[in-house]
Amino acid sequence: MEDTIYKVPTMAELASRGEAPEVLFWVGCAGSFDDRYKRVTKAFVKILHAVNIKFAVLGTEESCTGDPARRAGNEFLFQMQAMNNIQVLNNYAIKKIVTACPHCFNTFRNEYPQFGGDYQVYHHSEFLAELVDQGRIKPTAQSDKTVTYHDPCYLGRYAGKVDEPRDLLVRFGADVKEPVRNRENPYCCGAGGGLLFADKEEEPGSRISDVRFKQLQDTGAETVVTACPFCSIMLKGAQSSAPQNNVQFVDLMTFVNGRLNKA
Repeated sequence: MEDTIYKVPTMAELASRGEAPEVLFWVGCAGSFDDRYKRVTKAFVKILHAVNIKFAVLGTEESCTGDPARRAGNEFLFQMQAMNNIQVLNNYAIKKIVTACPHCFNTFRNEYPQFGGDYQVYHHSEFLAELVDQGRIKPTAQSDKTVTYHDPCYLGRYAGKVDEPRDLLVRFGADVKEPVRNRENPYCCGAGGGLLFADKEEEPGSRISDVRFKQLQDTGAETVVTACPFCSIMLKGAQSSAPQNNVQFVDLMTFVNGRLNKA
């Protein structure tokens, strides 16, 4: 059976009809262009449709938040990207933003306000956790899946959003096995600070992503769950080179969508 094709409106289309969405879905670079992470975008869109959330995307008006530029030290480029994005968002009078990327989440929430971009910003995990609390999403009650959850740095360490992802996993049938270095003190995947895009030769020693993947394996969980495109890219890379890599790898939204009670 083929997947249902969903119509995703842009802000420009809604504005032309004098309408406004409940929330703007900021897709992000990985969600737009990385073939594997596009599945996360599709899963989140399916969830929003299933619970009748009126949302929109910017489409071709969406640009990078500037997070990689600032982390790599190019403050001028970051501020150019920030100001361009803020102008677009403010022109549409955007109030609420939800994104699947903790890096985008951190940039919007903590860095854009100093440039005039003040928004109510959600990571998709806390956004869906609120919908569950409101009764708009009916979760699976049975616990039948052993998983371990990797906390993204910009979600756990810097934002303290550690309970929402775990609550979703448990409510949707997961038995969560905790790795070492978790919650507000996670072990980094190795991609932060612009290092995902760094062009440099390998240095002696173990790669951070390999160390972290081994820690996740050691929990004995059958599935590793992430909630960040950077973490997903790095840890899947580590998985491909691991001597034993029989664990499954899914994003939080993919896990939830696969167990959503759509009735």
